[in-house]
Amino acid sequence: MARQRLGQHFLADAGWREEIARAIRVSPQSIAPSPAGNSAEFCWIEIGAGHGEMTEQLASTGAPVHAIELDAHLAATLKKLARRSPNVEVVSADILKSDIAKIAAGKRVRIYGNLPYYITSPILHHLFASAEPIDEIHIVVQHEVALRLAAQPGTRDYGYLSVLTQYFSRPEFVLEIPRGAFRPPPEVSSALVTLRLPGERAKLPQIDEASFLEFVKLCFSQKRKTLVNNLKSRVKPELVREALANLKLRADARAEQLSVANLATLSQQLGSRPRG
Repeated sequence: MARQRLGQHFLADAGWREEIARAIRVSPQSIAPSPAGNSAEFCWIEIGAGHGEMTEQLASTGAPVHAIELDAHLAATLKKLARRSPNVEVVSADILKSDIAKIAAGKRVRIYGNLPYYITSPILHHLFASAEPIDEIHIVVQHEVALRLAAQPGTRDYGYLSVLTQYFSRPEFVLEIPRGAFRPPPEVSSALVTLRLPGERAKLPQIDEASFLEFVKLCFSQKRKTLVNNLKSRVKPELVREALANLKLRADARAEQLSVANLATLSQQLGSRPRG
């Protein structure tokens, strides 16, 4: 039985489970080749393993699977599955309190998760804070959120979450999943998104990531306002206009018009301390 407080919606439809397995290259029917690396070099970390809806598919790769499940009842059920699959370890824990590198124990990491909608952003922040060993993240999220993760500058969906995701990864909107694929069905449709690491972070000079992300939040604090207005509590307007001119951008530019690289350069030019 799903627990509403945990945002549980189980992927009950076997056909859609197979579609996802093909898309993330863990099905024998996958058209695309599996990413480089043999099963001894990487592991899967599954977020919110539930009843094991996708755990067996992940285990079929032969790689270790660390199935993280917060619900104690579901974790107990998963341990029965683990007895049939020696490469499956059930981790009864909260992903937000889990040490990804410690769980991986030196292996490269691929992640799969059917994420509770209400904590998608905190989970992404947590995964990106542990980005070094992670090669791929495959997540089922709310359709609207999926669009935001992959949105490009100048589009309606582009915002802070887009910049965060694209700084750390290269997102791909893979497929839309209907409400009826889940039990109980969520109120909205879902989508599978693949995030391949690294993202823009690898191309940019070393920056203080925490300061940069706080800067981006401020830039997007009121999307309809210009950067000059959103940043005026921290930086004198004339300095913002000068920095935008250096980037060959209009003085009335809004955050949604700037690429991740533009925002990183603007952040560095304006510095991390108030100048007001």
